[in-house]
Amino acid sequence: MIEVTTTHLQQLSVSELRRSTRTLPAGARIERVEAMTPEFSKYLYQGVGSGWNWSDRLSLTRAEWASLLEAAGVETYVIYLHGAPAGYLELVGRVERTGTEVEIMYFGLFPQSIGHGLGGALLSEGMSRAWDLDARWASFPPVSRIWVHTCSLDGPAALANYQARGLQIFHTESEMLEPGDGAAGMWPESMPSA
Repeated sequence: MIEVTTTHLQQLSVSELRRSTRTLPAGARIERVEAMTPEFSKYLYQGVGSGWNWSDRLSLTRAEWASLLEAAGVETYVIYLHGAPAGYLELVGRVERTGTEVEIMYFGLFPQSIGHGLGGALLSEGMSRAWDLDARWASFPPVSRIWVHTCSLDGPAALANYQARGLQIFHTESEMLEPGDGAAGMWPESMPSA
């Protein structure tokens, strides 16, 4: 068991969004995945989250994973570098009494993509798409809030990146947790040499 601090951040107006000033490097692009499959989603989830103990979805069946992805208001954006996925962001929009609230459910980069200026650009684009999510989902009222939570198990730049994009802390909590193994089943153990 270790103490894990979770920080909740929000943005209440698109005017609060501060886009990254970095431009995408040559060979990089961000695309919305129009027909997300559980297999591709799990690949992204494990590729990004295995080093940060992301394990909450690993026990889901394919049908359960598909159900999450097929829900109204769920969108996935992938950043590609030279044709290969470099990271992703998953948005989950929900209709609340104050309007549409959009949670940044998952966000991160593959290990080899960290430190190349991609995170700020991906988060900026994802937050822009969160603010206009209602334009793509006819039954959703205007977006009134974007929010995310990050914890002390996440990458060391996560909180700073969220704050640099204009998200404000509204709640912090700490609890004792036993982190899951986000890399479980990803790669077989190395065999000892003979």
